Amino acid sequence: MTDWRIPLSDLDYGSEEADAVQRVIASKWLSMGAEVQAFEQEFAAMQEAKYALAVSSATAGLHLGLLALRVGLGDEVIQPALNFVAAANMTAAVGATPVFADICSLDEPTIDPGEVERLISPRTKAVVVMHYGGSLCRMGELTELCAGRDIAIVEDACHAVGVAYHDARNRWPYGIMAGSIGDISAFSFFSNKNIASGEGGMVVTNRADLAERVRLLRSHGMTSLTWDRHKGHAGSYDVMSPGYNYRLDELHAALGRAQLKKLERNNQRRRNLLASYREAVRSLTGWTMPFADTIDNSSGHLMVIVAPNPEIRERAVDALREAGIQSSMHYPCVADFTGFAGGSDANLELTRQFTRRAITLPLYPDLNPDMINNIVEVLRGV
Repeated sequence: MTDWRIPLSDLDYGSEEADAVQRVIASKWLSMGAEVQAFEQEFAAMQEAKYALAVSSATAGLHLGLLALRVGLGDEVIQPALNFVAAANMTAAVGATPVFADICSLDEPTIDPGEVERLISPRTKAVVVMHYGGSLCRMGELTELCAGRDIAIVEDACHAVGVAYHDARNRWPYGIMAGSIGDISAFSFFSNKNIASGEGGMVVTNRADLAERVRLLRSHGMTSLTWDRHKGHAGSYDVMSPGYNYRLDELHAALGRAQLKKLERNNQRRRNLLASYREAVRSLTGWTMPFADTIDNSSGHLMVIVAPNPEIRERAVDALREAGIQSSMHYPCVADFTGFAGGSDANLELTRQFTRRAITLPLYPDLNPDMINNIVEVLRGV
């Protein structure tokens, strides 16, 4: 089925996005220029961060972050096995080895600091953390753990745009934005994200050395861009090191700016919908909802429910499909992919349980709250 009665996600697009695109077309400048610079400045202000650098995707951002930290051949990067494969792919791309860590629990499917500590070796150069579904990792514990060992933290903040860290354990100050806690972070603006421009990403850091290296590497290692030369700020350029074409264009930046203006409102809508889901899910025997007690501290990117067992999950997915309700799974265990088989995954029991039992349900700002009861009724029928 392709015409879903209730899709998994949907865009909040309107005249603001149309005007943004028209503004770029009227300017007749499509490559990295004034829109990208404005997007970077506005995003950095939202993050309360010193540097925000627009890139072509979050995958590019993760690659640049690892390169800026000089992670390379012989190094190990501890990271969650419950994540999109991009972080593992980029670890391999720089010549390092991904070491997969388990999650805290089925109710808290973020990287377990205890597992991170167990996996640290003399080769550990960095830890990648991923704020699953928009709920933050235990950053206080992870920061203390890594700081004492000179291990860098890379935040995969693709799910967590526009949300601040709150630590019930009082181990880290309240109010620091996700993506501004570790050494460097990457955000995604893919079409299903809270800021959706189709493609694009942002690298955020408070370290000048990392920002400068990312700035060079994202555009072939060049000391000036076409926009700089167009504006008369530079007549030529040098190439300081081999680099990449990871630039963001003006059209995607303009869409990102329009979406950024809606972020606070839409994140609150998502949280309200998660609260409605929580109330409905309580009527289901044996089903659980991760982060159910911390919705107010989430960006509300995903609505995930955990079935009592894998068989019921499969029946539920089939029933949802038959009812015209789109669902998904975030994510398969990365360590079980053929390309990463045989790696260090001594204890991923909870991750594998989660991937066999979790279902991602529809969630987007304009989802009709009445539809939530309909979705849960389908699950109840299973």
